[in-house]
Order: sequence, then C-alpha cells, then structure tokens
Amino acid sequence: MKRTPFGSWPCSIARAVDLLGDWWTPLVLREAVFGSRRFEEFQRNLGIGRNVLAQRLNRLVDEGLMDRVPYQDRPLRHEYVLTAKGRDFFPVLAAIIAWGDTWLAEDEGAPVVLRHRPCGHETHAQVVCAECGDALRVEDVEALAGPGLPARLADAAVASGRFRPRPAPDELPSPAPTPAATAAVGPAASGPEQDADPAASPAAPAATP
Repeated sequence: MKRTPFGSWPCSIARAVDLLGDWWTPLVLREAVFGSRRFEEFQRNLGIGRNVLAQRLNRLVDEGLMDRVPYQDRPLRHEYVLTAKGRDFFPVLAAIIAWGDTWLAEDEGAPVVLRHRPCGHETHAQVVCAECGDALRVEDVEALAGPGLPARLADAAVASGRFRPRPAPDELPSPAPTPAATAAVGPAASGPEQDADPAASPAAPAATP
C-alpha cells in the first residue's frame, strides 16, 4: 500500500508524523537519547535489519535531527549524534513514556524510569501552559487559526466551529506574573527593610520530563 505523504500539510502534527510516524524512527531516537551512537549499537539494541536502520539514520541526518560524525579513518566509520533539533524531540519521547506508563504498563510497573540529574529525583513528563504553569488538559484548550494556516482553510475551520479565530495582539490577556514579580509585591516586600533581592529569588521551575 502506498504511503500518503503529509509533509506539505499545513499542520505541525501531520508534518511531524510524516517524518517520525513510522514505528522504527522514534525507537532509533530513543536509543540515541539513551546513548547509542554507532550503527552496531543501534542494530544490537533494536534488533533491526541493517537496511531498515540505514534508511532511518540517513533520513534523520537528511532532516537535521542527527549528524554523521567520523570516529575512525581507516576504514572510515561514522557515529550518529543528536543535533539541537534531535535533542528537542526528547520531551515528546518523555511524554510518550509517561502515557505508556499510565495506560500500557504491566503490573510490575514502568519498564524505564527517568531521573532528573540536576535535582536527583525520579520524574515524568508533564505538559504545562508556558504562561501560567497549569497542566494542559484537553478540556481546557481550544484551537485557534494560526498564521501558517492558509486563509481558505482558516475561514472554513472557523466557520465550522472547529477552530476559533485568533485574537488581535491588543486583545490578548496580559502575561501571567512570574514568581519573582509575585514575590516583589507580596508580604516580603511590604517594608523598606524587606526588599526582595532579585538574585535570591527562586527561579521558575522548569517543566521537566
């Protein structure tokens, strides 16, 4: 059966699926995240055919998710290293792990547990709002027609109620206050002797997988 190409669709999900939606490519990226760099390592850890693996690695290199870097001259051999674009796919893998652990894990529990090295704790991915920090739930999110959606498709999606029109910049809500800004107007800043020290204010916690 001929595969339908999605790369030209005006949809970020469709474009990502076109590149990463077969069952081997995310697993190749998983192994790269877990430290595999050489062809034999990918093949051993995945049990994948050499021709299929070569196709997937070449596609990831061509699309800028991995770099092919020589590590031996005679004979010439290469290893495959994640680029910034490839490393940026890790939160997607972490979200897949979290979903799989919730809905597909067996009685023994999660097959792999992630640990956040900076704080030392075991962790999991949580998708949160970039403005307010609340967890993103499907019932709390609505789709707006974005600037990259062709006008005819945007008009049709809005007319059908599938999407909502995007507000003008002056109609958007004010950005959510940062923890530092909240501390500056809170009780700790009520007197002249309790001025908040910006350098000592705790940074906003990052959304960690």
